[in-house]
Amino acid sequence: MPQAIDHANVGEIQRAHDRLKGLDQSSSEAIARIPDYCALALDGLKRMRLGNGHFPQTMRNITRSNGSGTRAEGDNLRYATIVAQGLGWLPERSQRSVLEGITAAELALICVQRAAHSNDVGVVALAAWAAAETAGVFAKGLFDRLEKMLASVSIETVPVAWTLTATLAARHLGNVENLQKVATRRLMDAQGPKGLFGHVTPLSSARWHRAHLGCFADQVYPIQALARLGQADGNSEALQAANDCAARIVHLQGTAGQWWWHYDVRDGSVTEGFPVYSVHQHAMAPMALLDLHEAGGTDYRAAVIKGLEWIDNPYEARDPLVSLEDGMIWRKVGRTEPPKFVRSISALSTSVKTGWHLPGLDAIFPPGKIDYECRPYEFGWMLYAWHAGGVVKRLA
Repeated sequence: MPQAIDHANVGEIQRAHDRLKGLDQSSSEAIARIPDYCALALDGLKRMRLGNGHFPQTMRNITRSNGSGTRAEGDNLRYATIVAQGLGWLPERSQRSVLEGITAAELALICVQRAAHSNDVGVVALAAWAAAETAGVFAKGLFDRLEKMLASVSIETVPVAWTLTATLAARHLGNVENLQKVATRRLMDAQGPKGLFGHVTPLSSARWHRAHLGCFADQVYPIQALARLGQADGNSEALQAANDCAARIVHLQGTAGQWWWHYDVRDGSVTEGFPVYSVHQHAMAPMALLDLHEAGGTDYRAAVIKGLEWIDNPYEARDPLVSLEDGMIWRKVGRTEPPKFVRSISALSTSVKTGWHLPGLDAIFPPGKIDYECRPYEFGWMLYAWHAGGVVKRLA
């Protein structure tokens, strides 16, 4: 990859390497790319901003080729909050440059105000987390709402994990003891016998044909939350749960470093690998596995680097995912298929018989199609992954 666009930012983000201390950094070109990726993220976020603390749902490439330009579509509060979390670890100068003069803490508080009117439990959890960690503010109203939201019979695993992480970030600011206990119990109820987490908690509340499934996000956010809980409270059960999940996804990692999309929580297998998402490679897997390592869990940093290497050399695609001209890393490499067709077929076939896949799907619907869009949260989590080193230790 050529040198990143905004070289002024590179000097400020060299400390991304601190999370890789002890590794042979000369053994992988991907490690040397990290500052450039982060500089690209800053450039991309500048292009994405909509003003007044808003960020779009996505930036879509206009003609499906690098350098052709992009357009913003939609407005996503979750993504704006994640941008605040990522930028919050950078120097204030970089924050103001991206956010048209305001800081990441100010953006986080804007998101708190907006989240007060949202019924999306993920939005509320992320905003409460960002308020505490990025702005140092206890968003009591949001935590009160989370208490009620987590009382639901069935709830998705990811926002439960975010809620637990939010309580750990905020408990020095206010009383979240009960909510922490509820979120911990609900999260543990989503873990299967092989260490993987299902899409909803409890597992028994999912629809029959999807009750056995968990996506990659359903794994990484619980790993992060439970690793932090293990560090904060000396909770060996939580740390072991995080370790078990991490061990399984690392065992299943593709030979070219791919982090696969959907898993069977019953036997710990992959039900559908594609698409391979770039954010999983450069941000979400690093964020969770680096937190696990810093919490005293197993060191999977070699798998993190292996995943990063896929970004510059996506095994399935002919064209590059990194577009310096557009300031983007394209979202994913998937199959040439009707939307989510193979995922649906695989979910149904494995629900009937564990491990059974309809023959010939790879030949009929081969992977290799690039999705030419990029979302703000992808760059937010990238910055967070490579700059939030030390936050786990401070929880103890």
